Amino acid sequence: MDVDVRQLLPHRYPFLLVDRVLSQDGDDFVCLKNVTVNEPFFQGHFPGEPVMPGVLIVEALAQAAAVGLALREGESNGTTGYLAGIQDAKFRRKVVPGDTLHLEGTLRAFRHGLCKADTRARVDGDVVTEAKLSFVYVG
Repeated sequence: MDVDVRQLLPHRYPFLLVDRVLSQDGDDFVCLKNVTVNEPFFQGHFPGEPVMPGVLIVEALAQAAAVGLALREGESNGTTGYLAGIQDAKFRRKVVPGDTLHLEGTLRAFRHGLCKADTRARVDGDVVTEAKLSFVYVG
């Protein structure tokens, strides 16, 4: 899918955590994040054993959900979504340099500026993280 993620999200380097949109079909979305050794967080997390912080995996999932919602709604007007809740987050294995995160999920609700999404991150087909996320959108 040929979509410029920067047109859909307000985030920029080093906090833009979605590299590409793979698909968006109705309420379902899949984005991609290539995890590279030169990511700034690897300098301190952890020296000698680089591991992507779980909170950044959740942030990547939140950004992917925002992309999925923007594409579903046909909007690229710069509306900002703020993470409002994280439920049932589970981390199944480490994410390390060289991994490709497939950030996928299903939008469950979008009413009155509130969005909910069931999300999961996969590496090589295996679920590494899953969470139910809520967002508040303000114009």
